Amino acid sequence: MSVAAYLEKNKDRFLQELFDLLRIPSVSADPKFKGDVVAAANFVKNSLQQAGADRVEICETPGFPIVYGEKIIDPNLPTVLVYGHYDVQPADPYELWDSPAFEPILKKTAIHPEGAIFARGAADDKGQFYMHIKAFEAMMATSDLSCNVKFMIEGEEEIGSDNLDKFVLANKERLKADVILISDTHMIGMDNPSITVGLRGMAYMEVEVTGSNRDLHSGTYGGAVANPINVLCKMIASLKDENEHITIPGFYEKVQELSAAQRQRLNEAPFDLSEYKGKLDIQEVHGEKGYSTIERIGIRPTLDVNGIWGGYTGEGAKTVLPSKAFAKISMRLVPDQDWHEIATLFENHFKAIAPASVTVKVKAHHGGAPAVVSDSSLGYQAAEAAMEETFGKRPIPTREGGSIPIVALFQKELGSDPILFGFGLDTDALHSPNEHYGVKNYLIGIETIASFFRHFSALQGK
Repeated sequence: MSVAAYLEKNKDRFLQELFDLLRIPSVSADPKFKGDVVAAANFVKNSLQQAGADRVEICETPGFPIVYGEKIIDPNLPTVLVYGHYDVQPADPYELWDSPAFEPILKKTAIHPEGAIFARGAADDKGQFYMHIKAFEAMMATSDLSCNVKFMIEGEEEIGSDNLDKFVLANKERLKADVILISDTHMIGMDNPSITVGLRGMAYMEVEVTGSNRDLHSGTYGGAVANPINVLCKMIASLKDENEHITIPGFYEKVQELSAAQRQRLNEAPFDLSEYKGKLDIQEVHGEKGYSTIERIGIRPTLDVNGIWGGYTGEGAKTVLPSKAFAKISMRLVPDQDWHEIATLFENHFKAIAPASVTVKVKAHHGGAPAVVSDSSLGYQAAEAAMEETFGKRPIPTREGGSIPIVALFQKELGSDPILFGFGLDTDALHSPNEHYGVKNYLIGIETIASFFRHFSALQGK
């Protein structure tokens, strides 16, 4: 039986197993879900064992565990390392979901007429890393596994992968591989498959602005005492100029500038601006002057407020002048920006622009390095051939605006360029209510991953 035939025979089971995984609310950012995160790790362990891995273990860390598994069929054959994460983003606000976030359902959509799986984690990253386990199962069941395979599935990606670097450094020999596969990105579209060759890094900050020592009556004190919310808004507004250029001194000092030819190639990727605006229900795009939308997403750094709060936000009116105001601010970074340096630049500048009427605290939550991977390696060639085989079209190399902090870590410590082998779409509502993942994307992803193993083995001459 071929892998394709095995997939066709078992596709309903493969979907139901993913549904079972999606029902586990493995939100790493919220302590109340701690038990669920651990339950998801055990689910992954059991799935690897049932698929045919010889050695599977839960590797404890100071945070959430890493699931490691492997199948070494011949030490002389090439080895593929698969990375993914079983933790998910918080599902709040729950009221904006059309169906419960952790009760997966199938619904047909205009983009997914064959159906899409709606649930938190469907595309990021449970649906995508689980494809690798099912591809492994199919290759094992059909005697088609042509490479050794190792799995490293973590539970802290959504909170910065704080313990993954320590694990990688302590297990370099165990994790040694010829190529690393990561499915945690998206394609341009099902008719225009693509492979991501660039990711932005990130520095994630939280700021606290304090005025008076307590909340005050806005009639008695308003106009005489600084309002931290007003001050915070002015401070944030000053972080960009009229051209959306970030004003933090030194912020652009190490930004890697692309040549005109590189920018032209990047802009040759299929992109319909009207369709883009229509999907988002916006009248106009917005961003740094002098760059296209594709460039703003892929090769330019950003600064965005992810949340802002303070004072009274309940029902009705309360005339309060708040003591404190808060904001969470993220900066997406590009080569060769270092997130530690950027975090320090941000903190120094934010404190410097604060008026004397308030005090400011700045906290760096987490960050990660940007990464660019080769589009000429054997791994990329195998991925390219596999996608051309299953999609019927040669994939386009693209740069993506998101961040996967461990890509640069893998490049540095494991000496291998990861292949960013994602099958999601940018319409999948990642990190938002109604996150979903196409059934066709899931199934063709499994088939394409199995095809990658065959092509990679052939290119290695094994």
